Amino acid sequence: MEFCPKCGNVLSVIRKKGKIRLYCKRCNKYYKPKQKVELSERIREKKREIVIMGKDEGLKELPVTQIICPRCGNDKAYWWMQQTRSADEPPTLFYRCTKCGYSWRSYA
Repeated sequence: MEFCPKCGNVLSVIRKKGKIRLYCKRCNKYYKPKQKVELSERIREKKREIVIMGKDEGLKELPVTQIICPRCGNDKAYWWMQQTRSADEPPTLFYRCTKCGYSWRSYA
């Protein structure tokens, strides 16, 4: 870790025109490193699981509950739960009517 000789701020390691330089954000100046410096990046990809169901695909495995369909008035629907927002938020309940296939959601 190196510090700016002018203001004492911590210098950031950046790549400029193919060369590694130390940069002071406060002074807006670049410095040549006094020691060997390596710059590496690690990108972590979040794994997402997206479930897309067709009209009848996979519905037989889902549980059924009694709830009134807003479209046809049927009183039974398949349901499943999915975390659609951040982890500290409650999950979202999805419903699909057993009669007309209409899908809707309910925020718990």
